[in-house]
Amino acid sequence: MRVSARGGQLRRRLATAVAGAVLVVSIVAPGAAAAPQRGSAPAGKSMGYVNLGDSYSAASGVMPLAAGVAPLCMQSARNYAKIIADRFGYRYTDVSCAGASTKGFFSAQYPGVPRQLDAVRQGAALVTIAVGGNDGDVFAPLVVACTSAAVTRPGAYSPCKDANGNSFVQRIETQTYPHLIAAFRAVRAAAPHATVAALNYPWIMPDRPASCPGFPVARGDMPYVHGIQAALNDAVERAAEQTGVRLVDVASASVGHDACEAAGIRWIEPLAPQGDPTPVHPNELGALQMARITARSLGLARRPSDLRWALNTQR
Repeated sequence: MRVSARGGQLRRRLATAVAGAVLVVSIVAPGAAAAPQRGSAPAGKSMGYVNLGDSYSAASGVMPLAAGVAPLCMQSARNYAKIIADRFGYRYTDVSCAGASTKGFFSAQYPGVPRQLDAVRQGAALVTIAVGGNDGDVFAPLVVACTSAAVTRPGAYSPCKDANGNSFVQRIETQTYPHLIAAFRAVRAAAPHATVAALNYPWIMPDRPASCPGFPVARGDMPYVHGIQAALNDAVERAAEQTGVRLVDVASASVGHDACEAAGIRWIEPLAPQGDPTPVHPNELGALQMARITARSLGLARRPSDLRWALNTQR
């Protein structure tokens, strides 16, 4: 059957968008892997620090990857937790892993990968957590739904919102929020004397229609995606408040640094990333800023030089 030029172009656009979205799914979807290993800062750094969470916590795609960690966890040697540990003298254990949901706190995420709660000990001084985006099948399905809608309904203002309505927000409220409460409570119980802090997610999309090279989402669906992420961040905040966990508000600081901004400004990469970063995940600047924001929020950075250090940190 003969395919028109316009039809061929549409198919190519759809293939490109879906390929990028499938890559995101492959990063957050379960698979077999070897067990991650614990890392530590140089000898003599005695304060215990444990980092938990998903690919945003792991900074998946920021090179180089951490040595001795399960390959499918895609844990970076330059994620925010390692930067904090090295800067402020923590002996750390980092079990963050791409694809993690709160379920991975209570059972093995991959064959041979222990549940994340096993890393939390009563003597821990600090525990940081970034998790929730993979609960309720929200993050990856949202990316797939909205990129696919944009190319299958070219010219439509908000095809993803039209097709999905409030379904993602309902999943966050009925599944993600109670799961976060259970996970945060379990961490608090495992490390009753630790400072436990939960990071929310830096913005992926702006809150209004805008030009967004490298991220084929309809203009009207940009505030829709932003609104769903706002619901997720609100769930993290409410769960933290409910369980006595401190909130690290990365989202507020990330305004103007979403995936639609230019390289060097954005903290999150679009579906067509530049360099090493993983699509729709923090780049190196994003990981550095997450470390800076966390350090400041937790009172670790007390001097002006401590607040500037992340921007000057080299690989």
